[in-house]
Amino acid sequence: MNYDVIVIGGGPSGLMASIAAAEHGARTMLIEKGNKLGKKLAISGGGRCNVTNRLPQDEVIKHIPGNGRFLYSAFSVFNNYDIIDFFEGLGVALKEEDHGRMFPVSNSAKDVVQALINKMEQLGVEVKLNTPVNAIHYGESAHTVILENGDKIETGAIVIAAGGKAVPHTGSTGDGYAWAKKAGHTITELYPTEVALTSSEEFIKQKKLQGLSLRSITLSVLNDKNKPIITHRMDMIFTHFGVSGPAVLRCSQFVVKELMKGKKLVTMHLDVLPDKHEEELYQELLVTIAENPKKAIKNILKGIVPERFLNFILEKNNVKEDQKAANIGKETLRSIVQGFKHFTYTVNGSLPLEKAFVTGGGVSIKEIVPNTMQSKMMDRLYFCGEILDIHGYTGGYNITSALVTGRLAGMNAAFETSTPGS
Repeated sequence: MNYDVIVIGGGPSGLMASIAAAEHGARTMLIEKGNKLGKKLAISGGGRCNVTNRLPQDEVIKHIPGNGRFLYSAFSVFNNYDIIDFFEGLGVALKEEDHGRMFPVSNSAKDVVQALINKMEQLGVEVKLNTPVNAIHYGESAHTVILENGDKIETGAIVIAAGGKAVPHTGSTGDGYAWAKKAGHTITELYPTEVALTSSEEFIKQKKLQGLSLRSITLSVLNDKNKPIITHRMDMIFTHFGVSGPAVLRCSQFVVKELMKGKKLVTMHLDVLPDKHEEELYQELLVTIAENPKKAIKNILKGIVPERFLNFILEKNNVKEDQKAANIGKETLRSIVQGFKHFTYTVNGSLPLEKAFVTGGGVSIKEIVPNTMQSKMMDRLYFCGEILDIHGYTGGYNITSALVTGRLAGMNAAFETSTPGS
């Protein structure tokens, strides 16, 4: 047999799986169809690479709403704090930023990728680049990886770390799903998550708010009873096709799931002033108007919300910008305040999966052993990373999931196949 463990896919989970397998004595080969290892890692966090998150374990799992609870067993073996120790052990100093996000001190994702590559070289992992896999033949005592050029490589165990379908220019084109199906696995429906949303609202079509960024707002996805399914407090931006920005990305999977149920439109609720109580703001404005009756209403409201948003709300309420404060009725003022606190709009879809940051769906976790990442359907087959039906928010959570599942997959593949003393 040529190898104990073959890892397919050179993303974060594949790199970690190769290192873990080799560290545990397995003769390891990593096969990557692209010309570089760690392409997605190199562009993550805006090129700075948000390697993990320092929040407590329960919080990290909460930030992985797509089956994050499945990771509890894995985290008992290797968790986000172990990831920090691992990278610092490789000589990559890390620093903590807002919300527990951990970045390399150098602010360079390339340093993270290079440290992993150096470790693999040190451990003698054989790497094949520009090597697409055509098929996998599963056998009773060994598996065979068939390359596109016709070469066949025999191995004791296989780790599939081929990624999902998001960000395809990094090589995530969904190749691994067919190999998983061949082994008897179920692939749950794939859908985009951490993705911008589209809207056919008139104000979007007319580009009235296009390019407007709103800081530290709260954004909610509403259900049929107009109750929030999820709420996030972050920034957002209006675009020429709909809405985007951190708050929208975090809400997106909940919108997509509602649309997958057959809904045509999903309502979103925006509060531009989450720290201000509605009634309090209304009363304050009544006092200001009474004290400055001759002032233009726009000047009284200026600075409370961004000017373009203010102009939009005034126009919506048929209030002219130069209208005197004294001429604004209480009902109109209340309606303006409600526009700041309860701005609702509908979304009708999202950008496609190829434009998403993360893939929802994948190899069903019901068919994976949670503390080893081993297939329940096929001996000596392991899965890790985004090919699994696990997805989190951006902020280091998906990379954490990839590194943790990669560590377990590589380690357990080695335990199952490596020959002592070889």
